[in-house]
Order: sequence, then C-alpha cells, then structure tokens
Amino acid sequence: DGYRNTNQVSDDYRYQDGNYDAPNDGYYRGGDEPAQDEDAQSDVTEGHDEDDEVYEGEYQGIPHPDDIKEKQKKRAPAMDDEYRDRADLMAERMEDEEQLAHQYENIIEECGHGRFQWTLFFVLGLALMADGVEVFVVGFVLPSAEKDMCLSSSNKGMLGLIVYLGMMVGAVLLGGLADKLGRKQCLIISLAINAAFAFLSSFVQGYGFFLFCRLISGLGIGGTLPIVFAYFSEFLSREKRGEHLSWLCMFWMIGGIYASAMAWSIIPHYGWGFSMGTKYHFHSWRVFVLVCALPCIASLVALKFMPESPRFLLEIGKHDEAWMILKQVHDTNMRAKGEPERVFTVSYIKTPKQVDEFIEIQSSTGTWYQRWLVRITTTLKQVWDNVLYCLTAQYRMNTLMLAVVWFTMALSYYGLIVWFPDMIRYFQDEAYESRVKIFDEEEVSHFTFNFTLENQIHRNGEYRNDKFIGMKFKEVRFEDSLFEDCYFEDVRSSETFFENCTIISTVFYNTDLYEHKFINCRLINSTFMKEKEGCHIDFEEDNDFLIYLVSFLGSLSVLPGNIISALLMDKIGRIKMIGGSMLISAVCCFFLFFGNSESAMIGWQCLFCGASIAAWNALDVITVELYPTDKRATAFGILNGLCKFGAILGNSIFSSFVGITKVVPILLASSALVGGGLLALRLPETREQVLM
Repeated sequence: DGYRNTNQVSDDYRYQDGNYDAPNDGYYRGGDEPAQDEDAQSDVTEGHDEDDEVYEGEYQGIPHPDDIKEKQKKRAPAMDDEYRDRADLMAERMEDEEQLAHQYENIIEECGHGRFQWTLFFVLGLALMADGVEVFVVGFVLPSAEKDMCLSSSNKGMLGLIVYLGMMVGAVLLGGLADKLGRKQCLIISLAINAAFAFLSSFVQGYGFFLFCRLISGLGIGGTLPIVFAYFSEFLSREKRGEHLSWLCMFWMIGGIYASAMAWSIIPHYGWGFSMGTKYHFHSWRVFVLVCALPCIASLVALKFMPESPRFLLEIGKHDEAWMILKQVHDTNMRAKGEPERVFTVSYIKTPKQVDEFIEIQSSTGTWYQRWLVRITTTLKQVWDNVLYCLTAQYRMNTLMLAVVWFTMALSYYGLIVWFPDMIRYFQDEAYESRVKIFDEEEVSHFTFNFTLENQIHRNGEYRNDKFIGMKFKEVRFEDSLFEDCYFEDVRSSETFFENCTIISTVFYNTDLYEHKFINCRLINSTFMKEKEGCHIDFEEDNDFLIYLVSFLGSLSVLPGNIISALLMDKIGRIKMIGGSMLISAVCCFFLFFGNSESAMIGWQCLFCGASIAAWNALDVITVELYPTDKRATAFGILNGLCKFGAILGNSIFSSFVGITKVVPILLASSALVGGGLLALRLPETREQVLM
C-alpha cells in the first residue's frame, strides 16, 4: 500500500506549454522510483552507527510536510529580526513588558504576602540600617579623631563630606549595575565593599588612608538604597507596595538610633582601646567604627540565602529560574499559612523580547585582562545607555521634576541636620564663655600647680619660681603676663594660649605647649626640651553626650511619621504625601526663629524630622513605581546621587552661617521645601499602577 504504480505517477505529471507541472500535494516524485507514503520512512537508506546515531550528510528519508512548516516557522522570527528596525523591536518589547507587568501582578497576588516577604524585609532592612549608620559615623568620631590624627579644620570638613561624595558615586554606579547584573549580586558587592573598608578604616593611623577608606566605604553603602527598594518592591503586590516600602524605611531610623546609642556607650570610654608602642593607638572611637559595621556584615551573610528578583530574571529572559523562585515564594507562604497542599498554578510567564545582544568572549581570544576590559566597558556602556534612557521623551519630565524634589529635600534636610548640632554647640560655647573666670594682676611665686586650670583668663599676672607639673590647661589664656624662672613639666593643654607675655629663664620639659601657642611673646633664655609628639585625647568633652542625645532624639522622632506614612501611603497617595509633608516641614522651619536655647533647638529638630520623614518615604515609593524594571535601580541611583550632592551643598552652606545669622539657613530651607513640595504635586500618581 506504500507504493504507487508507474502509470499513476506519469498521469500526475502533465505537460503544459513545454513545462512539466508537478502536483503540489507535498510528496516527493521520482521518475522511476516509487513515492513514499506519508508516514513511511526508509531505514535501509539512513546512516546509523552502533548507538543508532544518524550520520551527518546521510540521506535520512523524506521529511513530513508538517515538520517542514514547523521548522520554517521557528526560523522565521530569527530571520525577520535580522532585518527589522530596532525601533520595531523595542515597540514589541514594550508590548511584551506591559503584558508581563499585568501577569506578574497576578502571580505575586497568587503567591501571597507572608513569611518569605517578611524574611526578605528584615534582611534588606539590615542593609538599609547600615546606610543610616554610615551617615552618622563620621560625625560622631570627628571630635576624637581630630585629636587622634591631628586634624586641621579643613581636614575635618573634608572628612565630613567625603562619605557623601562616595555615596553619591556609589548610588549612580551600583544602581546602574543592578539593572544589568542583578539586584542580589550588586547588593552583595555593595555591602562587601562597605564592610571591608569600614573594618579597615578602624585600624589605619594616617589621615590620608583613613579618608580613602571612608570614601570607598561610602561608595559601597551608596548603592544599597536604590538596590534595596528596587529589590523589595519586585516581591510586593500593588496593594501592599506603598505600605511595606514605608515600613522598610524605618530601618534607616533604627540605624541612626543604633549609631547614637553605640557612640554614647563606647566613645567616652577612652580606656577601651589599646596601644602598640608609641606610634600605634587604637582608641575607643575606633571600637565604635568596628561596631557600626555589624549591621552591614549581618545583612551580607543573610543575603546569601535569599534569591534573585524574579522580575529581573524575566527581563533578561531567564524564565525557568524566575518560575522556580516564584514557586519557592508561593510554597513558603502557603506552608506558613498552613496550606501546604495548595499548588502553584502558573506554568508559563511572558518574557519580553531580548533586544540587547551579548557576545561571549572566548577564552582563546586575547589575554585575560583584554577580555575583562571588553566586558567591563560593555557593561558600563549599557549602564550609560540606561542613564540616557531616563532622559528620553517618555521619562524626561518625570525625571527632571523628581530631581528637583529630591535635591530640594536633601538640601534642606541634611543642611538642617548638621546645623542643629552646630547651633547647640554654639549655645554651649556661649554659656561656657559666660562662666569664664578672670584673674587680673595676680602675683604668684614659689608655688606648684599640679591640678587642672579650666576656662580662665589671666591678665597682667606675674609668676616667679613657680612649677607647673603633671597638670592640664583647658581653655586658659595668659595675657600680658610675666613668667620668670618657672618650670613646666608633663603639661597638656587644650585651647590654651599665651598672648603678649614675657617668658624669662623658663624650662618647658615634655609639654605640648608648641610654638603656635605663644602669640607675640618674648622668650628670653627659655628652653624647650622633649616636646610631646603627636596628638592626644586630652580631655573628656562634657558636652559630647548631649550631641549623641540630640542625634538619638532626632532619629527617634521620625517614628510617628514613619507609622503615619506607612498607614496612609496607599490611602491618600504618594503625591499628597510628598507635597503635604514638605509644606508642613517648611512651616516648622519658621519656628526655628524662636529657638534661642539648647532645649528649644532640640525640640524644633525633633518636630522637623518627624514632619519630613513622610516625604522621604513617599519619594522612595514613587521613584520605584515610575520607572520600568530594567531602568528602576538606575533611575533611583541617579536621583539618590543627586540627593547626596544636595547633602554636600547643604552641609557646606548651612554650617558656614553658625554663629553669624539664623535668617539665611531658615529662609533657604523653607523656600526649598515650599518649591519642591509644590512641584511634587505635578507628578503622576502611581498608587493604582502595576510595576512595569
């Protein structure tokens, strides 16, 4: 039955106008050879080896017509893509992404919100806590570090700003890489850099190396904020996203509380350190730097047990990996709810069309560093393309408005956060100076000073044959005084100066009374022997604990704002939350005109921080929701980097007016908040939309 006779074959071929016309029935026709039936194959003519493998190039029978059509269909898209315009491919990808966004939303709802999300919440919360700690570390260690490393005023200012500079670069760079390499991988890199260089900075002795370590440490932690919010948002459904991202923001507050409490309990205990010879000193403030790295290390370890974002994996075409992770989320939550029998019903997830083409460099191509150089430059170019994409017509207006809101918020908030402690110190210094003791025309002879002199001014005094042994000078000034045949031994001083004094036949042995502390003085037959080397932590600052308390209360005061913003974020919307919070914060700024004491400044600081935190939380949420998955961390990184630039400007501008005027800082902060708040009202509301 599988053969057709010769007459039938010849009848099927008809001669028309000098050409033979073969019937188009899908069968191979041979002149003298019988045609094979539809399902028949000739094993005799196929080439086989012992394992029944078909030899390449051997005749393998006549393919079925349906098989031919299937192969043609599979080859068609690849052939079409070669000649299609990139704009068409991008349009198709955007259509795929829109379908994926709605399907992914349904999948996350099916997975539920439970144990998995809460576990990830605490892991990412530790990373966000590390970011909050990093902001406070340098400010707390500066009073001790400046004496330990002999820092000048300019060096102190640079150390205060270098962390923000590192965070600014890290936010843009690591945020961009997270859209190309993955959320989890880049977050691990970010935390590892921060932990390594924070740990190293606690041991280095030189100012330059310490500055470098804090710069790289800031660069590492700068990437956590954009990655953490992009990462967590991709495991949340639309109904849960605003609320739970706001709860996540509380860990930044916890980081500030942790840093303040550790500084308060560790730094004043100078005996907690150790020394190795005369050159290496590990004081208590270095112990504090080590302790502040613990949240980062804890998050780094816990993150190893968490999966990559399935939304990111779908964007790069890794369907099976994403499906397995989503099934893990579903099964974890169902088991926690006591419903382990519920089955994950999703079998296929839409993946967007892949436009970018990666070319894997073979190991035989060039040297190893050439291959790595190509990979790095290619990845950086893709990051740069993502940055430019955020400024295309589709996103340009939203990006520019968000940039202004982020910048104005950072300028006022970080500027005032530095200004408040500086103003409190200014009030303390004024009160301290008001208690100064003045001694005029005193005459002291043959007396031994072996106790501390503090906050005193001695004018027109005469000191003859006196001994100053094993004592401390703190905030002491000698003006127009005479020292004759005196002896100074093992003397330490802080803010102590001799002005227009005459010093005759006096010996200074093992003191830190250096040349710059003698202003317009006449030194006659006086000798300086074995001066103290290096810098020393001479006195416990009585007002340090108040600075720690101010930071602690400022961090704690945002708790009510965090709770309110989390509960109302999905009810009143992101836009009203930003605008309302910024305008209320601007009103709080005007009350600072009435802050003429330490307690008043602390109270207004707490009120300002509590009012402004809702705007920060809403900004984080809306930035996540306004951009697609493959641009989300990049856009967040750009805006957060701009935020850190605003922080640098705010710190520099506001601190320069301390003790001069309160008008400029208050008006600048309030006007920036009003302008940013009004502009924020023009942003699109994202409360009801799915993550693209």
